[in-house]
Amino acid sequence: MARIVTKQHAVKIAKKLEAKIRHDKAHDLAEIFEGGKLIAWFGIRRGSEKDQGHDHVQKDLYVNGHQARNLANCPLERKHWISIMKEKGKLDE
Repeated sequence: MARIVTKQHAVKIAKKLEAKIRHDKAHDLAEIFEGGKLIAWFGIRRGSEKDQGHDHVQKDLYVNGHQARNLANCPLERKHWISIMKEKGKLDE
């Protein structure tokens, strides 16, 4: 079974990471803030089918495919994702 991140996963991830959704022409943009600062964002294709791949999400969130799916399916929480961002030097301590 392919381990892709789908539109449904992207929407769940945006909700879990408490993203603010900004509507653009072709995409919704999920913007994630920490301490009032934009720390990451990713696009969610508005018109795409629910099972269409959104494989850019992992790159945009600095996680691997397994971690991205864990964000969508509950094992990985926002606070753990924040820790990953700090470990990778993408977010200050």
